[in-house]
Parts: sequence; structure tokens; C-alpha cells
Amino acid sequence: MEPLTTSYPLKYSVPKARIFVVFLSMVLCTTILCLLQLRFFKPKIKDFYSFEVKDSRGRIISLEKYRGKATLVVNVASYCQYTDKNYIGLQELHREFGPSHFTVLAFPCNQFGESEPGSSQEIESFAKGNYGVTFPVFHKIKILGSEADPAFKFLIDSSKKEPRWNFWKYLVSPEGKVVKFWRPEEPIESIKPEVTSLIRQIIMKKREDL
Repeated sequence: MEPLTTSYPLKYSVPKARIFVVFLSMVLCTTILCLLQLRFFKPKIKDFYSFEVKDSRGRIISLEKYRGKATLVVNVASYCQYTDKNYIGLQELHREFGPSHFTVLAFPCNQFGESEPGSSQEIESFAKGNYGVTFPVFHKIKILGSEADPAFKFLIDSSKKEPRWNFWKYLVSPEGKVVKFWRPEEPIESIKPEVTSLIRQIIMKKREDL
């Protein structure tokens, strides 16, 4: 009499196959999602107004509040051969064109000849007391090196022009793009035509949107 042989089903082969199929499907879906994200959800390109800075008292301020204006960004200093001429000219420019469609934004920096040694509040007080400035004077920053302020670094990277001294000026469009730059020795009068052109564009756009 032949011995009885019992045939048992392969209990684990089917579940293992299913697990493999599910795993493969998950990998495939993840890959597709990643590709779609790269294709349709590209990271937002930053502009000047997308950054945050600090005011003279150290409070966080979003530059978004200046979007839609023509903005002249300047690295200022209190004890420089260009201080008087530039502060007077910048305030005249701000008074003539601001504040509805234009503003000057001053960023103190002590990296050029150590000509801005005071605290941020002292600098703001100096600018207002001596030159009657009505434009914002922000927290003292660094604009060169590894500790450079991101907003100012954006201006330098966009213009391909790094400040070599105090009172370099960057004109920023209402959309946050760098339009032009000026060195400290260049007269304020040379800035007016560019500012006028941007303001004209702002006004025309507002009329079109009505």
C-alpha cells in the first residue's frame, strides 16, 4: 500500500506577490507625483518685495507693503563724505515723488570705512534730526559676505553690481525687479527720469484697471 502524500497549497506565495505589486504601484505613483510636481509646481521665484527685514527697533517688517511702488533702496551711512549730499537729495526725491507711488528705503551699513558705527535707533534719529527724512530707515545690516541680508543680496545678485562704498542706489520696479543702479557720486538728478517713467507706468496701469 502506497503511503499517503498530502499536497498543501502554497499559502504564502500569493500574499507575497500581492505585497510586491502594491509596493511597485506605490513606487510608481510616487515617481509620477514627483514628476508632476516638478512640471507644474515650480518653486516661486522671489522678488525684492517677497523678503522680510527689520525696522530700526528690530521688529520684523514685510517688504510686501511696498509692492506696487517704485522703490529706491540705498545703503546709508552717517559719517561719510557723501552723507550730506545724499541725504538731502534723497529726501528731496522722496518729497517730490512719494509716498503714494514712490519711496526711498534706507539700510544703514557699517562695512565701508566703519562710517555707520551707531545703533539702528541712533542712526534713524540722526537722519531725521539732521536731514528731516520722512522715508523709512531700517535696522543696520551687512550687505557683503556670508552674513549679507537676503533682501540686499537679492539686489546685488539681480544687478550683478556689488556696492563698493556707501550710498549705492538700486531702483526697484513695482513688481520687485531691479531696474537700474547708481553709484554714490552720481547726482540725484540722474535718478529722476527713471523714477518718473516708473511712476507713469504705475498710474497708467491703475487707470487701465478701473
